Amino acid sequence: MIVCDDHVLYLCPKGVWGGNWKVTLENQCALRGTSVVLKCEYDYPFGNIVTVVRWFKVQQVSGNRKLLPLSDLPSPPDFTYIGNYRGDCKLNVNNVQPADEGEYAFGFTATFGGFISQRYAYLSVKELTTVVQPSTVTEGGTVRLTCSSGCPQPVEAVLFKDGQLVLLSVFRARIEDAGRYYCVGLFGQKTVRSASVALKVHYAPKKVNLTMSPSEDIIKGGTVAFTCSSDANPPVTQSGYSLYRDGEFVSSGQNHNISDIQPSHSGRYHCRAWNSISWRGSSLINSSEITLDVQYRPMNISVSVDPQPVVEGNSVNLTCSSTANPAADNYTWYKRTETPISSSMVQVGSGQVLSLPSMGASHTGFYVCRVRSSLGGNNSTEVMLDMKETLHGSHTLPVLAGIGIAFFMMLVIVLLLFCLLKKKQPASPDTKQTDFSGIGSSSEDPYDTVYANVQMFPSSPLPVATASQRDSHCDAPKSHEEVTYSTVTIKTRNLRPPSHTNNSGASHDSRSKMSKTDISVIYATVTKSS
Repeated sequence: MIVCDDHVLYLCPKGVWGGNWKVTLENQCALRGTSVVLKCEYDYPFGNIVTVVRWFKVQQVSGNRKLLPLSDLPSPPDFTYIGNYRGDCKLNVNNVQPADEGEYAFGFTATFGGFISQRYAYLSVKELTTVVQPSTVTEGGTVRLTCSSGCPQPVEAVLFKDGQLVLLSVFRARIEDAGRYYCVGLFGQKTVRSASVALKVHYAPKKVNLTMSPSEDIIKGGTVAFTCSSDANPPVTQSGYSLYRDGEFVSSGQNHNISDIQPSHSGRYHCRAWNSISWRGSSLINSSEITLDVQYRPMNISVSVDPQPVVEGNSVNLTCSSTANPAADNYTWYKRTETPISSSMVQVGSGQVLSLPSMGASHTGFYVCRVRSSLGGNNSTEVMLDMKETLHGSHTLPVLAGIGIAFFMMLVIVLLLFCLLKKKQPASPDTKQTDFSGIGSSSEDPYDTVYANVQMFPSSPLPVATASQRDSHCDAPKSHEEVTYSTVTIKTRNLRPPSHTNNSGASHDSRSKMSKTDISVIYATVTKSS
């Protein structure tokens, strides 16, 4: 005797009327959510009429098996008896759930007895599973997708990714291949879908981007914020970002702020991202460059004077220079005016260059250049404009010096000639007459020629001689730094008588006449050493 439940006892005699009591069951495997039929056959002795059929689920109670009718289950599943009362005892289970898994038994009651199966049918409930191998792959790696039911019978299934049909079950992973995959299978007459499985594709940083705020009209002294971002898997950490200016490292981290921006911060910036994943041989990926252009009003203003030194009468240019961004577009010149009781600045011109065509005493003083741009203006320091030497004196001095030297040379020549004539002049007319008579028979020209070569050495200036000094020079020139040396060559030509006669008186008269009219000619050549 077997206890079937708390209310009904089935007596299972064997061999009543010569027949056999039996129940044949088969184990089944079903996918969650599908329907399954528990196959069952039973037999009984001839002459019996089956009156009651019932399915039981085997429960474990205190280590003992207890048969609990399906109708008494806490959450009765969707069971449908599809057998009959003549040997077919199949049971249909709809929408199989994991709680339905277990052992099942069948029993029946007939006219002359009843029977409960001694062996049980085991119902396995499985999940349709999507398998992604590997579930995490580096870009370019191989991925294999499969659908598994866990049941012996094959399952016809197709793969989907985020609702899109997947044509290849084996492929090389791309970034866009990342997502959730699942299988949809046909199990009997029922369609079942597996749980989705994620495929993670790791890749090096892409779309590395550097942003700057504000992006334009950055004024000196303001604040600028740099932010670096990227698309990467795994994501780039804070330490994986670096900021560079003109190729030089600035800082690490995703964000970089400059609170007091200066012109020195201007340059081309880019950021670099790193997450340990290489792409085409490189694991350091750079963003595109952005330009930081710091604007500032004119600064470092200076004034230059050309030419130097400033000379009276010459033209003078005052040039104003500065650095500014945007460039300076206005230059104004001011000159300080002084009065006994006050001092003020007076505008004297505009433009980057202030030109003074002819420097004069009224132009001397302190000048200031004011430079302006669209952002404002600044002044230069005061520049003193002064004349070092007058133009008139510088020109007339060489002229006067030349005239003085020429005059002194002429004076020296006259003194030399005077001294020579004084030394060569006879003491009395009689002596001069005797001298000329001594050369009366000479065949040369009756005129004496005197050549004087005078060289002047300009190493030291020569003083103007006084009357007393002239006499001393004529008598005996002394060796002195101011003495000018001269070389005088006197050539005497013989007097040619007009004719030869026997009349001595005529000859004598002729010589006498010639001596009275004789004139000495002196040539002087003066050479100035350059």
